[in-house]
Amino acid sequence: MTEDLPEMRASDADRERVAEVLREAVAEGRLDMEEFQERLDSAYAARTQGELAPLVRDLPQTTGAAAPAESAPAGRGWADRFGGSATSRSGVAVMGGFVRKGPWTAPRRFTGFAFWGGGEIDLREAYFEDREVEIRCFAVMGGINVIVPDEAEVDVRGIGVMGGFDHSAAGRGEPGAPRVVVSGFAFWGGVGVERKRRRAERRERKRLEGGHGHGHGHTYGHGHDRRRDDRDD
Repeated sequence: MTEDLPEMRASDADRERVAEVLREAVAEGRLDMEEFQERLDSAYAARTQGELAPLVRDLPQTTGAAAPAESAPAGRGWADRFGGSATSRSGVAVMGGFVRKGPWTAPRRFTGFAFWGGGEIDLREAYFEDREVEIRCFAVMGGINVIVPDEAEVDVRGIGVMGGFDHSAAGRGEPGAPRVVVSGFAFWGGVGVERKRRRAERRERKRLEGGHGHGHGHTYGHGHDRRRDDRDD
C-alpha cells in the first residue's frame, strides 16, 4: 500500500494486508471490538489506497501491510491460529441475542443456548484453543447460526425435535484446517450450520471467475458437493 498514490485503486491483497494489521491490533488490545469492526468494514469497502491508509496510520504495521503486493506474504496459515486461551466459552440468548465473531479465540467446547432469542457463532476469523473444537447448540423456541470456515472439516451431530438441525455443511476439510463438531438439539427452534469464505477470499474468487458464468459448487472427497455462500455478510 502506497500513500504517495492515494488515488490508485486498491487491490484485494491491499485490503487483506490492512485487515491483518487490524486483527493484530485488536488481539494486542490497541483497538476495541467496535472500532475494529468499523475499520474492518471500511477496509473491505475501500476503493483506493487513500481510503486504506488512514485505517492503519496509528497502528504498528509488522505484518507487511505497507509492502508491495507482489512481495507480500501469502497470509496467516492455520498453524498460527491454534493455541492460546479461549476468550469466550458460552453464549446465552433469552428473549435477546448473542454474537461471537471476528478474531475471538474459540474454546475446545463452546456452549450456546437460545430461548426465544437468537445467537450467531462465526468461526471464519477466529483463533482456536485446539485444532478440534465442539460447538454445542441448544435452541428452544429460538435459533442459533454457526458459520464455519469453508476449509474446515465439519461433523454435525445435533438433532431436531419439532425443530430443525442443519446437517448440510458436514463434510471433509482441507489438510491442517480445524475440525468443528456441532452438537446439541433444537426444540421448536432451529440450528443452522453453513460454510462461508472470508470476504477477501470471496472477492478474489469472483475476480478470478468473473465472466466465466460457472456455478458456485465445488466437489470434495467422496462426491460431497459443498456449496459456497458468496454473500457479503
